[in-house]
Amino acid sequence: MAVCARLCGVGQSRRCRRRQRNNQQDQGSDSDMDEEEEERIVAQRQTDAGGCGGPAERGVATAGPSDACEHGSGHVNRGRSLDCSSTGPTHPQSLAELPPELLVEIFSLLPGTVLPSVALVCKKFRQILNTETIWRRRCMEEFGMKEDLRKMEAGGVSSQDLYVKRVNPRVKSGRFMKLLPDYEHMDYRDVYTHLLHPYRHILGLWQPDIGPYGGLLNVVVDGLFIIGWMYLPPHDPRVEDPMRRRPLFRIHMWESKKATVECMYGHKGPHKGDIQTVKKDEFSTKCNQTDHHRMPGGRQEEFRTWLEEEWGRTLEEIFHEHMQELILMKFIYTSQYDNCLTYRRIYLPPAMPSDLLQPGLFKGTYGSHGLEIVMFSFHGKFARATKLTGDPNVPAGQLTLDVDLSRPVVLPELDQQRNIEEVSRLVLGIHEQAQREMEPQSSGTSATVKTAEGACDDAGASGGDGMETDHGACSEGCLSGPSSSKTNPPESQPFVLPLGVMARNEVYPRTCRKCFYGTGLIAGHGFTSPERTPGLFVLFDEDRFGFIWLELKSFSLYSRLTDHLAHAHAPSMERFEAMLRNMQSWTS
Repeated sequence: MAVCARLCGVGQSRRCRRRQRNNQQDQGSDSDMDEEEEERIVAQRQTDAGGCGGPAERGVATAGPSDACEHGSGHVNRGRSLDCSSTGPTHPQSLAELPPELLVEIFSLLPGTVLPSVALVCKKFRQILNTETIWRRRCMEEFGMKEDLRKMEAGGVSSQDLYVKRVNPRVKSGRFMKLLPDYEHMDYRDVYTHLLHPYRHILGLWQPDIGPYGGLLNVVVDGLFIIGWMYLPPHDPRVEDPMRRRPLFRIHMWESKKATVECMYGHKGPHKGDIQTVKKDEFSTKCNQTDHHRMPGGRQEEFRTWLEEEWGRTLEEIFHEHMQELILMKFIYTSQYDNCLTYRRIYLPPAMPSDLLQPGLFKGTYGSHGLEIVMFSFHGKFARATKLTGDPNVPAGQLTLDVDLSRPVVLPELDQQRNIEEVSRLVLGIHEQAQREMEPQSSGTSATVKTAEGACDDAGASGGDGMETDHGACSEGCLSGPSSSKTNPPESQPFVLPLGVMARNEVYPRTCRKCFYGTGLIAGHGFTSPERTPGLFVLFDEDRFGFIWLELKSFSLYSRLTDHLAHAHAPSMERFEAMLRNMQSWTS
C-alpha cells in the first residue's frame, strides 16, 4: 500500500507511460542504463511528474491516500484529471514494474547494508543499483560525507601528513605532491563498499587503554579518510582554550579499491598499520613500522619533543620537582603503547529536560597533574563527573565528582564568602547530615553502597600542589541544608573564592548561578586508600562549573568541550550507565 500511495502521489508523466509501453513491447527486457542517464532522469523527475495529479496551479486536484488505493484497485478517481484516469496505464502489480526513476528514489531510502541483497533480485535491480545517486545519498546520510566526491578534501589533516616531497627526474628540484586518492577513478559505491561500511563499527568515541592515563579518541569520516583523532586538553592552566588534536591512524582508499590502514604516530609521516576488531565495542591498532617513531637524537630528543607537545614548555621551565617526576613518569609509561593500543567504546551522556545544564565532556584543572577530561552526567538527584583521562593517584574511569542536587547551598555576603573556616563549617555540617542519613540505609541497600563508593573523586589526587585561586564561587558563607532548599536564590549571584584556596587559573567568573554540596575522590599514588572528601560544587553558566576541595584547600575549574562529536550518542540511558560501570572496572 505504501508503494501504491507513493506512486499515485507522484503521478506518471507521458514520458513514463511511453517508457512503460516500450518495455511491454520489448517483453520486459531491461535496457542498460548508464550513470548520466539515471541522474538526468532523477533531475527531471519533479518536472515530468506533473502529468498525473500535478500541482494545484495546473488546476488538477491532488489525490489523497484513499484516492490512491481506489486508483490502484481499478476504480476511477474523480479527483484526478481526465487524461490520467482515461489514458493512464493500470497500476504496476510488482515493484519490478515501477519506472526506473521511482526505483532509484526508493532504493535511495534503503540502508546501504540491504542494497546488496536487493541487487540479487533481478537484473533490472542490479543495473539500477549502479546509479551514483543512490550511493551518494547513502554516504551522505549514514556517514555525513560531503556532497561532491571529486572536490573532496581532508579538512583536518595537516599538510605534513598529506604532502610528501618528490623529485622530478627531469627537473633538478624538489616539488610537493599531494597524497590523495585518484578521485576520477572512484565512485560512491566503491567508497561505501570498501571504506565506510567495513569500518563503520569504529566510528565514534573511544577510550584508549593506557593504564591510569586513559584518553579520548574520536574516529570520524573526513573526506575520503577515516581518521582517528586523539583529543588532548589545552596546555595547563588554559582550561578555556580549545582542545588539541593529534591523528593516531587513518584509513583511506586508493585506485585498487582497497582500504589501507596507516599509523600516524611519530614525526616521519604515515606508515603501515593494522586495525583488528577484538570484540563488540572494542578494537585495537597496531603499527607495523615502529622505527618511524624513533628520532635521531634518541630518547632525550623524543622526551623533549613530547614535553613541548604535551605541556607546551621545557623541563627547565617546570620548577616544581614533584611535577617533574609526574611528567617523566607519564612519558615512560605512555611510550610503551606507541606500537599497539586497545580502545573501548564510550558514549556521550543522554540529556533530559530536567537536567541542571547540558551534560557532556569538560576540561578540568587538577593541580600538578595538569588538565584532564571528564564526562558530566545526571542520575536522578545526583550529577556526576567521570574521568576520561586520569593520573597515578586517581585513574581514568573513576568518578571524580558526585554532586547531591537535593542539597543546594545559598551564598552569603561577599565578606563572609572570603572566610574559608566559615565555608568549611557549613559544608562539613551538610556532609555530616548526609552521612547520618546514609548510615541506616547502607546496611540493607546495595544501591546506596554503590553511590557512596562510586562517587569518590580525584580532585585530591593533585594534592593541591600549585593549585591557585580560581572559581571561588559559592564557597564560604553558603547557607545550606533542608531549610535552604525553600529559598530561591537569584539567577546570578556574586562570589569570591575563600582566602587560602588555591586554583590553577587567576581569572574566573565573578558570578554563579547555583551551588550544591558534593564529594570528590582523593587517593594516594597508585590509587591507594581512596576516600571521599566533601566539597562545594559551583555552577557558573551553561559551559562552566567548579569544585572547591575543602580538605585540600584547592579549586578545580571545568570548561565545556565544544567540538562536534558525531556517532557518539548513547542508544539508551541503560547502555550509558552500563558503560560507566565498565569504565570503573577497567581501572579498578
